[in-house]
Amino acid sequence: MNPYTIFSDIVAGRAPASRVYEDDDVLAFMDIRPMTPGHLLVIPKVAAPDLARLDSEIGAKLFKVGQMLARALRESEVGCDGVNLFLADGVMAGQEVFHVHLHVIPRTAGDGFGLRGRPRTPPRADLDYLAASIRGALERLE
Repeated sequence: MNPYTIFSDIVAGRAPASRVYEDDDVLAFMDIRPMTPGHLLVIPKVAAPDLARLDSEIGAKLFKVGQMLARALRESEVGCDGVNLFLADGVMAGQEVFHVHLHVIPRTAGDGFGLRGRPRTPPRADLDYLAASIRGALERLE
């Protein structure tokens, strides 16, 4: 997989970005294809193509910064009523740029954005079976 993404150039200052927040580990900037006005991206400065290869402390920081930005969006001229935090991990999840990034999407009534899908209520036995499988995987990862 090619490690290059446009985000590498943004971090290095070689590509333009409307920066909102920056520290030693992460950078937040306006999405150039926003779902709603004020849509932000939060990225780690050290590229990781997916969550499995992202340092867990940096991953936690992405969400900490996302939470801070959600509050700022509500208090800015964006004036949203809610915020979605969204991270696509892998092609099947909708990931298009293979540098982990957290979307911070301001929400207002009638903005037209939403997650589509059909929630189901599976039998408890199915939920318990998958829960046990996931617990087993967690134990193997430790």
